[in-house]
Amino acid sequence: MSDTTTEPTPATVDFGIEGMTCASCVRRVERALGNVEGVAEARVNLATESASVVLSPGHPVDHDVLAEAVERAGYRIVPPGHPFGAGSRRLSLTLEITGMTCASCVRRVERALGNVEGVAEARVNLATELAQVELSAPVDTEALLRAVETAGYSAAPAAATSDPAQEAAERRARRRADLRRRRVKLSVGALLSAAVLTLAYGIPSPTWSPYWQLALTTPVFAWVGSGFHRGALTSLRHGAVNMDTLVSLGSAVAFFYSVAATFALRGQATYFDVAAVIVTLISIGKYLEVLTRGRAGEAIEALAGLAPRTAHLLARAGAVAGSGSAGVDIAAASLRPGDVVVVRPGETVPADGMVTEGSAGVNESMVTGESVAALKVPGDDVIGGTVNGLAALHVRVTRTGADSTLAQITALVERAQMEKSKAQRLADRVSSVFVPVILLAATATFTGWLASGRPLVDALIPAVAVLVVACPCALGLATPVAVMVGTGRGAELGLLVSGGQVLERVRGLRTVVVDKTGTLTAGRPQVVDVITLDGTDGSEALALAAATEANSEHPLACAIQEAATAAGIAVPAPPIDAEASPGKGLTAHVCGRNVAVGSVEWLAASAGAPAGEGSTPVTPGVRAGEATRAAQQLAERGRTTVGVAVDGELRLVVGITDPLRPDAVAGVNRLHAQGLRVVIASGDRPEVARLVGADVGADEVHSGLHPDDKAALVRQLQEHGAVAMVGDGINDAPALATADVGIAVASGTGVAMATADITLVHGDIGAVADAISLARATRRIIWQNLAWAFGYNVVLIPLAAAGILPPMYAALAMAASSVSVVTNALRLRRFSADSSHQRPRARPGPLLA
Repeated sequence: MSDTTTEPTPATVDFGIEGMTCASCVRRVERALGNVEGVAEARVNLATESASVVLSPGHPVDHDVLAEAVERAGYRIVPPGHPFGAGSRRLSLTLEITGMTCASCVRRVERALGNVEGVAEARVNLATELAQVELSAPVDTEALLRAVETAGYSAAPAAATSDPAQEAAERRARRRADLRRRRVKLSVGALLSAAVLTLAYGIPSPTWSPYWQLALTTPVFAWVGSGFHRGALTSLRHGAVNMDTLVSLGSAVAFFYSVAATFALRGQATYFDVAAVIVTLISIGKYLEVLTRGRAGEAIEALAGLAPRTAHLLARAGAVAGSGSAGVDIAAASLRPGDVVVVRPGETVPADGMVTEGSAGVNESMVTGESVAALKVPGDDVIGGTVNGLAALHVRVTRTGADSTLAQITALVERAQMEKSKAQRLADRVSSVFVPVILLAATATFTGWLASGRPLVDALIPAVAVLVVACPCALGLATPVAVMVGTGRGAELGLLVSGGQVLERVRGLRTVVVDKTGTLTAGRPQVVDVITLDGTDGSEALALAAATEANSEHPLACAIQEAATAAGIAVPAPPIDAEASPGKGLTAHVCGRNVAVGSVEWLAASAGAPAGEGSTPVTPGVRAGEATRAAQQLAERGRTTVGVAVDGELRLVVGITDPLRPDAVAGVNRLHAQGLRVVIASGDRPEVARLVGADVGADEVHSGLHPDDKAALVRQLQEHGAVAMVGDGINDAPALATADVGIAVASGTGVAMATADITLVHGDIGAVADAISLARATRRIIWQNLAWAFGYNVVLIPLAAAGILPPMYAALAMAASSVSVVTNALRLRRFSADSSHQRPRARPGPLLA
């Protein structure tokens, strides 16, 4: 008698994790937990923000140890039972912030919100003037608003509306009103500043000139520059400094010294021209900044404005729609799922839905980036905001409001614009101390010039130049504006990037792992080979087979039905006595004929078998050998074979396969042109996967993989560099989460898209190359902007301190700095699929055997 030992059941600890934003966060948390002694396995779920830790038998682990490991990785554990614990989604809300002028304002608002109890994280975007607040516990909105106001700014909950077009229109109206106010001030400022310059330099200093300069400069300093002074005073009351402080202080020093020189220090030079020109030039820069920032957000506003304001309602949900009715005009925002609407030729589809009647080409380029109209027939889905073609369509509404595709795309892009990359976090850290350092630099400059024996005026002028030339605005805008334009342009092309962190990880990509079905292939089996065994054209046997399979939803049955329809063959009425043999096939009586449809092996093996359960009416030896040989030949070419027997005779062998997408080969070639290796990860049979790999030119092919196998393959490939995973199904979700960059096809499952870093609205594999190119281009613009912002200050501040750069030129340089980074970012608006084409490179060899 042998002894048996029962292994103890491993203990499992579940808890919530807060702070995760993407798949790389999942990996970091899993690694941190996995490195804790006594942890056998750690599984982290981004969608539910939860972790499940399996402990090694006999090795208890204290909860605090796990919490410390997670915190060292940069995240925080939410205890079980907490209202925001495992299995729940952390709450978040969006605030509109007004009064910010530079990156130091961003840091101050983030700190103020972050200090409110219950706030896990606050991300503030200077370009969009929005704050995304992540909560770890319920928080009163008023507490958040008070915190922002205490910091010296104004806040309000972001307006929620079910009409994206109306919201976009309101944003445009507010921006135009702001620009009109700024234009009026600029006109006055420019006119008066020109007059001051004329008096200062065009007329030899008569005794009355300083008084006229004072009269002309005062409105410029007090009214045109009122925004700068008000912002500086507000910051000062709250113990802070920002860009307004620098501009206000610099212009005030020049203005009030000149006033003193006019009335008390007679004979001393005045600098009213410096005060007026500083305010005017920097106001011009702020105007251009607001103007270009508006252009940066035009893409997302255009998306939000695609949906029409009215819809032609045929029937409310549950009612019977009248055929041919013109419909009753109602507000599109009032549509509900289940309503039936008519979309006339040339009109915009008012909401997501399914075509119930009609056939027409629909232009989806505004959502997918595809210029070729997609043919829509009954049963096909349509997206709200797309444009109907030449025939009327009846559409049953499936999603409206925040659930619609357009609203989800808009929300995804807006969330992406709030995410911060490493570059942005670096800029934020610098900007948090930037203005105090500049104030110290200006003080040191003034003191140094005085110490060198120079007069007071000679010391004041370079100090003013230092104050004016320093520009934290460029630092604050460098990254968010680039991300805004890049993600907006991506949304126009159907490429949805989840945020700035993705841009960092795309840089080091070496390998792209691609799921086969639905990504490289159409994801819908089709009949591609028809071999007749009876000397006919096979149309009769195919029609009988289609009728036999008419009530079946099996993919192979659907392929046979579609093949008969595509060939224009009249299909008899479906049988009522069809009998299925699970895993083998189907038999039925159709038009007085005995028909059997199923695997060739089953039909050939059952030839001559006695009648009874599981048998088919196939005559012994008649064409069975020929059918078997045909099936073997088709199988060698990666086909799934189906035989058709009529009245005991094998008449037909059909080869079915999931064909390549028309764009698959070109898409893989484009990835190769970017220097990337393409690896196929498929759960299909080896011969099928190998054939697809050969057809598209993949570098490696791995077949017969389960979901965990795909994730393991990604981890194995990551030993040789960063990996992107492209997939569309639930079975791809683990690999998408494991990869450095997960790319989901929007036609796939919600689980796949929730786990991905990039989502493709359309399934073109070439769009993967576009997404990578766009991410790389956006990242390149970000670093160009940061290099300019840092370099600008590093070079010009010393020149100003040395007295080489006068205050007026310093003001001009400061005005140009912010505009330059926004203008550079706007170059991304010209990004197109064609712009990402590169000269093909040598294809790399396989990494894995």
